[in-house]
Amino acid sequence: MDNKNYQHFSFNELLNAQQNIGSETPPQEIADLQAVISAHPNNPANQTANKRTVPVKFLGKTDEFFSIWIVNLLLTIVTLGIYSAWATVRNNRYFYSNTEIDGHRLAYLADPIQILKGRIIGVLLFASYFLAASFSPIAAGIIMLVLVFAYPLLICMSLRFKMRMTAYRNVRFNFNGKYGRAFVVFILLPIMSIFTLYLALPWVMKKVDQFIYDNITFGDKKLSTSLETGEYFIAGLGAAFIGIALFVLASFGLGLSFSDLVPGESGIDFTLGYALFIVTYVAVILICSSFYAARIRNHIFNNSVIEDVSEFTSQLSVSQLIWLRSSNFVVIVASLGFAMPWVKIRSARLYASATQVTVLAGADNVLTKDSQSSSAIGEEVANAFDIDVAIG
Repeated sequence: MDNKNYQHFSFNELLNAQQNIGSETPPQEIADLQAVISAHPNNPANQTANKRTVPVKFLGKTDEFFSIWIVNLLLTIVTLGIYSAWATVRNNRYFYSNTEIDGHRLAYLADPIQILKGRIIGVLLFASYFLAASFSPIAAGIIMLVLVFAYPLLICMSLRFKMRMTAYRNVRFNFNGKYGRAFVVFILLPIMSIFTLYLALPWVMKKVDQFIYDNITFGDKKLSTSLETGEYFIAGLGAAFIGIALFVLASFGLGLSFSDLVPGESGIDFTLGYALFIVTYVAVILICSSFYAARIRNHIFNNSVIEDVSEFTSQLSVSQLIWLRSSNFVVIVASLGFAMPWVKIRSARLYASATQVTVLAGADNVLTKDSQSSSAIGEEVANAFDIDVAIG
């Protein structure tokens, strides 16, 4: 009797076959079965042996990107904004193509025409809203109500476009989030948190991140997370406590009081008090947001895995992020915005240096999944109405 061919069995089927080995099973078939099990990529022993942790490298340079950025800026001004679609593609392609993981670089696949069409529709809708608001408050209210219900759809379309336009090793990412769940996460849950005096907001933020990341796929492989509500409460309450403490300390240290912010006899005192308040406010926002962002980024990355493909590690320190954001803010203001290329390059370099990817045994077995063409309309309409969902 011919021996069975186990080459096309799944790993679970191989284990079941091993358990069903009987005394009548030919020795050669047993040997073949053991050999296939030992060599199977889903064998834990092989996964451990084939694991390798690699850094994320960002290879971009300020002088290179500055030449791209300044040309984009000038052409966007000359063409009254039309070239901005091409500018977006050039910028993204530069950053993606200079991000390297395990010897391979990311690719940005969007077409400028896609973005231009979406941008035109977004601007027209935005202009229509303001025109309606100026002639009829009722019409403006109806449009706002429509936008509330369209908000989750725009987010899903925006994320789907961003993911489908991103590829690694010729395999595209995708986003499979559905409108119904997005409506619950982005509309109902935030409204519900109001009735808890925003005490439930960290839990809502966890649900938002969970919805975003758990619906991302890489080829035929799904990204999954195991996020903890407690970490969001620590990050959220910690940021709030730091903000309150810094405001109190600044008030005592600088001698600020609310009376300094009310115009009085001395205009100099009012101006100085208001200036110190603004500086303190900006500093507190930078520090608190950096504390929250660093902790949550590390938590998401350290608890995310693409099935049989990769695991992620983030070691972004709060102090690093505070220094990055604070110095970026000062430099941008001092340079009147012309230091933006330097800011973007150093930011990308820091985020990359804080990130590592553990490549698993199945990384070479990812299948390209056919996905329908994606429109940039959702992303550009979302941008027009200042709707932004950041990833990473």
